[in-house]
Order: sequence, then C-alpha cells, then structure tokens
Amino acid sequence: MVLILVEWTDLVFAVDSIPAVLAVTVDPFIVFTSNVMAILGLRSLYFALAGIMERFHLLHYGLAAILVFVGAKMLLADLYKVPTVIALGVVAGILIVAVIASLLRPPPRGPSRLE
Repeated sequence: MVLILVEWTDLVFAVDSIPAVLAVTVDPFIVFTSNVMAILGLRSLYFALAGIMERFHLLHYGLAAILVFVGAKMLLADLYKVPTVIALGVVAGILIVAVIASLLRPPPRGPSRLE
C-alpha cells in the first residue's frame, strides 16, 4: 500500500509540472519525455537535495519568483512570445541569485535550547 501511495504522489507531481514544461515548449515529445523523467527521478532528487536544503534557505523566494515569471509568460503568450533562450536564462539567473544569496547570507539562528 505504501508503494502505491509513493508512486501515486510521483505521478501527481509529474502531472503538476506539465504547465511549467508547456511554458518552455509546446512540442508533445518533450512534454511527454520530461514528465516520464520527472516520475523516474523525482524521489531520488528529493533525497539528494533534502540533506543540503538548510544551506539554501533563500531558495524558496527564488522558486516563487520563477513561478511568477512562468505564470506571467503564460498569461502574456498571446501578446508577446518570450524566446526560449531568454526564458531559460531568466530561470537560471533567478536560481543562481537565490543560491548565491543563500551562501553569502547565513540563515538566521533561532534561540538556543540551552537558554
């Protein structure tokens, strides 16, 4: 039963990523294969990143900015087509800035348990 639940969540997250893939391309082959790879690699990627996530404490702000950019790009697609290279550059730039900012600014320390 646990295996079925885990695989179901992998499938839900892969289907949830379809709008993000469609923001980059409308080629059905790329959309299909990227979602297959998402299903296969999502769990292993989670465990790889779970151990180092506290170092990138500002990454969630970068991911929010990426979602805003992709949403705006999709809403304005009829008025202006953002070239794929520029869209990927913006996404990569936001991620790089979030990671560098996380490394340069240490996370805030909470109150000590000994106090």
